[in-house]
Amino acid sequence: MFTGIVQEIGEIKECNKTPSGKTIEVLATNSFTENLKKGASVSVNGVCLTAVSSSNGNMIFDVIQETLRITNLDDIQVGSMVNLERSLKYGDEVGGHILSGHVSYKAQSRLIRNDGEIELRIECLKEWLDFVFLKGYVAINGASLTVAKKEKGSFSVFLIPETLNATNLSESFENSFLNIELDQSTYSSAKAQRD
Repeated sequence: MFTGIVQEIGEIKECNKTPSGKTIEVLATNSFTENLKKGASVSVNGVCLTAVSSSNGNMIFDVIQETLRITNLDDIQVGSMVNLERSLKYGDEVGGHILSGHVSYKAQSRLIRNDGEIELRIECLKEWLDFVFLKGYVAINGASLTVAKKEKGSFSVFLIPETLNATNLSESFENSFLNIELDQSTYSSAKAQRD
């Protein structure tokens, strides 16, 4: 489980295709990987991945085809910057909202700057938009954010300077794909009401 508070931005050091998908090596700080054991869960752009190995700031992950199909990890390459968060420990502060690291879908985005505000608009199919609520939570590339607008075919969040500095969302550009995880509590309750 994760909280959606991005702890660090890592850099893709290596990215190699394998018969089952791809292997990625992520460069982070030594403090981020300290005591990170083999098999530990790490959120990489909001995707829960299992550490194959880690040492001195380097982490290696295997990414299977199903994950590549539904996330933007298929688009990353050497030099790409990714949001990182280690799994939640009992007693940790939950600054965002509880995330599973299971991405609902990947979506095209648009960063709009207007009158000092920075709006991130996310395309959303109706099948998912039904589970997006104004002032509710959504995770974008692993960052917990509040839904500020909801329109036909899209929803928006507004980004504060701290979010832009602490995540890779400042790199969002026209038609870039971002990983979206809907709030599991609203998704579950809304689905139960529909069923």
